[in-house]
Amino acid sequence: MSVASLGAGSACGDNANMVGSPVTYSPDAMRTEKRAVAGNSVLAAIAITVLKIVVGLATGSLGILSEAAHSGLDLIAAVVTFFSVRVSDKPADADHQYGHGKIENFSAFIETGLLLLTCLWIVYEAIERLFFRRVEVDPNIPAFLVLFTSMAVDFWRSRVLGKIAAKYDSQALEADALHFSTDIWSTGVVAFGLLLVLLGRIYGIAWLHNADPIAALFVAGVVVYVSSRLARRTIDALLDAAPSGVRGKIVAAVSGVDGLLEVDRVRIRRAGNRYFADLSIGLSRSVTFQRSEQVAHAVTAAVRGVLPEADVVVHSIPRPAHRENIFDRVRGVATQHNFNVHDVSIQDLRGRLHVEQHLELDEALTLKEAHDRVTRLEAEIRHEVPEISSILTHIESEPATIESADEIVRDAKLEKKLKSIVGEFPEVLDVHEVEVKRVRGRVYVSCHCTFSDDLPLSRVHDIQTELEIRFKQAAPELFRVLIHPEPSTDNRR
Repeated sequence: MSVASLGAGSACGDNANMVGSPVTYSPDAMRTEKRAVAGNSVLAAIAITVLKIVVGLATGSLGILSEAAHSGLDLIAAVVTFFSVRVSDKPADADHQYGHGKIENFSAFIETGLLLLTCLWIVYEAIERLFFRRVEVDPNIPAFLVLFTSMAVDFWRSRVLGKIAAKYDSQALEADALHFSTDIWSTGVVAFGLLLVLLGRIYGIAWLHNADPIAALFVAGVVVYVSSRLARRTIDALLDAAPSGVRGKIVAAVSGVDGLLEVDRVRIRRAGNRYFADLSIGLSRSVTFQRSEQVAHAVTAAVRGVLPEADVVVHSIPRPAHRENIFDRVRGVATQHNFNVHDVSIQDLRGRLHVEQHLELDEALTLKEAHDRVTRLEAEIRHEVPEISSILTHIESEPATIESADEIVRDAKLEKKLKSIVGEFPEVLDVHEVEVKRVRGRVYVSCHCTFSDDLPLSRVHDIQTELEIRFKQAAPELFRVLIHPEPSTDNRR
C-alpha cells in the first residue's frame, strides 16, 4: 500500500536513498529545528488524543476509540522522540565514543512496539464487536468535526516532521512523521465507517452497523504494514546493518584511489544520522609512512563522496606488489625494519645470486650494534628470497648533524683538471657550477653535468661513478665528490 508514505514525504523512503546526499548545516541549527518540531508534535498529539477520547466515549464508536488509542500511543511516542532528539545530539564522550545517535534508533524501535500493541487491542475489540457483543454507535456531527480536524493537524505535522527528518536524516523524527501520515488515512477510514453507520441507520440497512469495527480493522492493517517497514529499518540500524548497496559503492569509489593494491575489508555502521566506516586497505610494503597517510586521506575523501560527513577510519596493511622483482623483495624486507637500503646490485655467479647493497644506520651506533642489525637483516632477506646465496652489505652512517662548511673556494687549476677528465666521456655534454668546499678540514667538490635526455639512467649512474673515481685519482685531496646530472633540455631555458 502506497498511501502510508504520502503524508511524511521523502522522510519515509529507505535510508539507502538518502545516502550520498550532501549535508550542509550547523549543529546548533540542527538541534534547534529538531527540538522545536518534536516539541510541537507533543503539543499537537495531546490536543488530538483528548478530543478523540471525548468524542469516542460520547459516540461509542470503536473506530474513534481505536484512533484515540492510536493517538495516545502517538503521544507517548512523541514524548519519547522529544527526549531522544535532545540526547542524540550530544557530542561523543569517554563513555559513548560513537556519540549518542543510537538513542534515536532505539526511540523509533519503542514507537514501533507501541504501534503494534495498539493494533492488538484494536483487532481484539473489533472481533468482539463483530461476533460477540453489539455496541451502539452514534455518528454525530461533533464526531465528524473531530475526525476532520485530526486529519488536518496530522497532515500539517507529518509534513513538518518529514521535512526535518529528511533534512537531518533523523530516524526518530521519521518514525513520528510515519505515525502521523498513517493517522491521516486511518482517520479517513474511520470517518468513512461512521458515514456508513449513519447511512445504515437512515435507510434501515442493519449490516452497515458493522462498518465501524471493520474500519477499525482496516486501521490496524495499515498501522501493521507501515510499522513493519519502520521496524525493519530500525532493527537494521540497531544491529549495525550496512545500508543496502552502500558497501559496493564505497568499494568502487575507493578502488580508484592511486597506489591502492586492494580493499581488504569495509565495515559500515550507523548511529542516529551519523555513519561510521572502517576500512582495511592493502598498500605496497615499500610505500613510505608519509605516502600511506596520503593514500588514507584519499580513501577517506572517496568514502565521504558516498557517505558525506562520515567518520572514517583507514587501516593500512603492507602487501607484496603484484609484480615484485627480486630487488623489490630485498627492499621490502629492509622496509619492514625501517632500514634505508640503496645501491642494490645483484650478480649471477655461476647460477648463484650474490647481492651487494648499501645500508644507512644511525651514526650514534657502535660497530658491533650496527653489524648485529645487518646480520639479522641479511638472514631475513635470505629467508624470504631463497634464490639469494650470499649478501654483502656496505654499512654507512646516517647523518644526524648539520655540518658547518668553512668556506667555498674557487680553484681554477683543480676545475680545469676536472673538466679535462669530463671531456673523456662523450656522453657528458657540458659540466658547470663546479664548487669546492672545505668541511671540517676536508675537501668536498660538486658539479653539474649535462646529459642527453634519452640516455638511460643506468648509464648515467655508471658515468657518475667513473667520474668520481677519476676525480679522486687526479686529486687525492678530495674527500667527497657529488655529481648532479641534468637533461640537456633543462639547460636550454
